[in-house]
Formats: sequence, structure tokens, C-alpha cells
Amino acid sequence: MSKEAIIAKKAPAAVGPYSHACRVGDLLFISGQLPLKNGEIVTDVEEATEASILNLKIVLEDQGLTLDNVVKTLVFVKDMGDFAKINAVYAKYFTSNFPARSLVEVARLPKDAVVEIEAVAAY
Repeated sequence: MSKEAIIAKKAPAAVGPYSHACRVGDLLFISGQLPLKNGEIVTDVEEATEASILNLKIVLEDQGLTLDNVVKTLVFVKDMGDFAKINAVYAKYFTSNFPARSLVEVARLPKDAVVEIEAVAAY
């Protein structure tokens, strides 16, 4: 197995010792994307969801991919009560041929974010 660590030049800097993504064969495993915009955490859940997806897109585009290449997402949320709001924003970006998805409520996210999204994409 060959693993290639990916650091996307236009993506927000990682907040720990990890890569933006790792490529293994024809799969790209993208680290959780926080809702960072201009270096700041976005706190409104709808804007935060969009910021996380846009950061995910940056990593994909760095590898010549789009959201259409995403086969699985994992969405971490601070409050399951925000499910409908998150879903509405998510549906603006994933419009057909939907990837598999898990969405789970967690006690706390890095930088006290309200959402974080990770993904697996296929080349």
C-alpha cells in the first residue's frame, strides 16, 4: 500500500499534526473540515455548514476533483436540533447521485465549531 499525504495550498491550515487528505490508490480520504472562513470559525450553523463544504471543495479541487467524486461523508454536529438547517445547506451542494453519509451529534468539536465534515472521494 502506498499512501500520499496531501496538503492543499489554498485550504485553511490544519489545526493539528495531520494532512488535509491522504491518497491511497484511487481513494482520497479528506480530514474533517472545520467551518473556517478568513481564519475565523463561523458560528451560525447554516453559514458554518457552507464554510465546511467550501473548505472540502478546496481540498478536492487541489486534487482535480469535485463534490461529484465524493462517495462518503461524515458530518459531526454540536446539536442534532440543527439537522434540518444542516441538511438544507448540504442539499445545495450535493444535488444528485448522493454520497453515502453519516451525521452524528458530538459533545465538542475542535475550536468549539458547530459542524465539521470529512469525506472520502474516488478518482
